[in-house]
Amino acid sequence: MNMIGWLIVSCEIGFWVIVLAGLITRYVWKKKKAGAILLAMTPVVDLILLGATVIDIRQGTEAGFVHGLAAVYIGSTVAFGHRIIKWADERFAYRYANGPQPLQSPKTGYAHAAVQRRGWYRHLLAWTIGSALLAGMIWMIGDASKSEALRQWILRWAFVLGIDFLISFSYTLWPKGEKARSKQQA
Repeated sequence: MNMIGWLIVSCEIGFWVIVLAGLITRYVWKKKKAGAILLAMTPVVDLILLGATVIDIRQGTEAGFVHGLAAVYIGSTVAFGHRIIKWADERFAYRYANGPQPLQSPKTGYAHAAVQRRGWYRHLLAWTIGSALLAGMIWMIGDASKSEALRQWILRWAFVLGIDFLISFSYTLWPKGEKARSKQQA
């Protein structure tokens, strides 16, 4: 694995370290403002990865799998990061600050279908952001043969997005019922 690959791993670890530090500061040490500042710093991880990826490509490195993965990571954390932090914050508030018990996501019916659709819309946002970053890298490279791996990322991810669409929106046409749920539990 090259430098960008290790940086992606480091950024994922860094994201969770910052989130945990923010939540511990907010709920365990009761420093709400300091905790909020730490949580607000999570996008810095994305900026570091973006900067390193651009520098690596500008230095002439042929774009490869990990450069595309960096764009996918950034698109996904921008689209899903706030939701992940909110999920963790609700659980920390419940556990350490006598907050309300977090609501469970609906498992059946049209409410479940709505959750699935919202998840797909977030996935679409992640794909849009990631694809824009990939397109920017392709433009920056300016040589189709050196940026083919990035173009392939856009296409593969679009294929995965299409499959996710079919699954997510199938619940709108065929909502998951209590009967199907009880069969799964058995």
